[in-house]
Amino acid sequence: MHPSEALRGFLDALDVPPGRIPVDLAARSALYRSLLTDRRMLVVLDNARDADQVRPLLPGSRTCLVVITSRNVLSGLVAAEGARPVLLDLFDAAEAQQMLALRLGRERVAADPAAVGEIVARCARLPLALAVAAARAAIHPDFPLGTLAAELRTARGGLDAFSGEDPVTDVRAVFSWSYRQLSEPARRLFRLLGTHPGPDVSVPAAGSLAGIPAEEVRPLLAELAGARLAAEQTPGRYACHDLLRAYATELAQTCDTAPERHAALHRLLDHHLHSACAADRLLDPYRDPISIAAARPRVIVEQHADHEHAMRWFTVELPGLLAAIDRAAESGFDPYAWQLAWALAYFLERRGHWEPWAAAQHTALAAARRLDDHSGQAHAHRSLGRVHVHLGRAEEALRHLRQAGRDYQAVDDSAGQARVHFDLCWIHHRQGRYRRSLDHAQRALELFRAMGHRSGQARALSNVSWEHNSLGDHERALAAAEQALRLHQATGDRFGEADTWDVLGHAHHGLRHHEESIGCYQRAADLYRDLGHRWGEADTTARLGDAHDAAGAAEAARAAWRRAVAILDELGHPDADQVRAKLESR
Repeated sequence: MHPSEALRGFLDALDVPPGRIPVDLAARSALYRSLLTDRRMLVVLDNARDADQVRPLLPGSRTCLVVITSRNVLSGLVAAEGARPVLLDLFDAAEAQQMLALRLGRERVAADPAAVGEIVARCARLPLALAVAAARAAIHPDFPLGTLAAELRTARGGLDAFSGEDPVTDVRAVFSWSYRQLSEPARRLFRLLGTHPGPDVSVPAAGSLAGIPAEEVRPLLAELAGARLAAEQTPGRYACHDLLRAYATELAQTCDTAPERHAALHRLLDHHLHSACAADRLLDPYRDPISIAAARPRVIVEQHADHEHAMRWFTVELPGLLAAIDRAAESGFDPYAWQLAWALAYFLERRGHWEPWAAAQHTALAAARRLDDHSGQAHAHRSLGRVHVHLGRAEEALRHLRQAGRDYQAVDDSAGQARVHFDLCWIHHRQGRYRRSLDHAQRALELFRAMGHRSGQARALSNVSWEHNSLGDHERALAAAEQALRLHQATGDRFGEADTWDVLGHAHHGLRHHEESIGCYQRAADLYRDLGHRWGEADTTARLGDAHDAAGAAEAARAAWRRAVAILDELGHPDADQVRAKLESR
């Protein structure tokens, strides 16, 4: 994991709103350290790669303690940061026997010390290997430990990286011993889990990988967990230790044919792609969909109940989805690489995951180029343009967006061209170039009108209205927003309708139509509340307070501002201070 993404996770856990999280690594690190000042906090950095990965994650406060685990000796931290090294060797023989005694009972271990000594030796004193062996022995309490030691002696399998000079200290023997006790369907599932690119796997994903229904894969996953070959880390999500994944991958290479492994990965990518596209459709039902091939037989597609379920699914599945994009690109599944990246883009933008969004789109662009797929290239260029705006790289954003426009034109995708104009409108608005921004909004409107694309026309009209408001032409803003509202209501786009009521409120406010402005802002706030859009509700409620204030209704204005401040404080949003200043000045 890149330190910037690790910091993003820490700042999320510290309840920093996505909009307040800096893009720059140094700025993120500084914010993180400031939040830990004078706190008593334990920070655990597990499986660190090197000292450079760790340094940005170290708090500056002496009230915090950091525990770092690594397979490498991080001598640079000892020299420069004053870290105290604690070198952990393998269990010694006494510690290994104590572990077995705690799991199997002291009497059973004491009854056959020679067998226990052999089990410890053949597990190479590795705690994980001993845990697997102990699980096997605990499942069969009537088996003499001597019999189990003999089984371990004859088991040959293995993990070259963990093979010592002495052939008896081979952890493969432990894994293969446990593996052979599985049912054949569980063995096959275990092998396939080694090919899964993500850190953990859901029941539907495991079922798709194996090509069996969810009700059949659940007991197999439970069988793997019972044998300590997988762990149910959270309900319904299973993970394998990296040593076990390596062993599963070895087995898959020797036990399953290349076409079988290829078909399993194909089903898994189908599961991810179709589930992600279904979730994305709930996040924005009016986003122009892409064409994807039908899912292969025996693929389980997640059924998302609503917008909230889709957001939760994306949040939990994100590491696996990002890994799947890379695996698809590496394994000859280039269409999946760019299509999965497309399906993830809106979620990543909403949550502010700029670095993984950009990385995924670069992978997508390379995959689409290999395919000579101009539509895929257009989507990737457009997404890269948007993420570069968020990263503060306007020139690079413009370069990608202009190329996206050319690619959309090459495949005669008018909707894509229109949405590029939306993005160019956004960039110029941020730069204060309202005339140029208005030109792009109007060009998008023309394209959507020519297509008869009603939802696109409504969103384009809202953009036109915003730019007229920015230019102080509130009459034109009002006319455009009223057209947008009618279209949004006709298409059923409630998010678009809420946005447009807000724009209407702004236009009426500029025209000093106080009652109309108050009514529009109230409608927008009510819709945002119904949709669960808390920031939208607060932002509009603050402007509702402005409208009441302009109308001379001081108490109503203060009540609206108080409501807005309460929500913004709850969200930890920086706009709370601006609204609070209005309360203090009245």
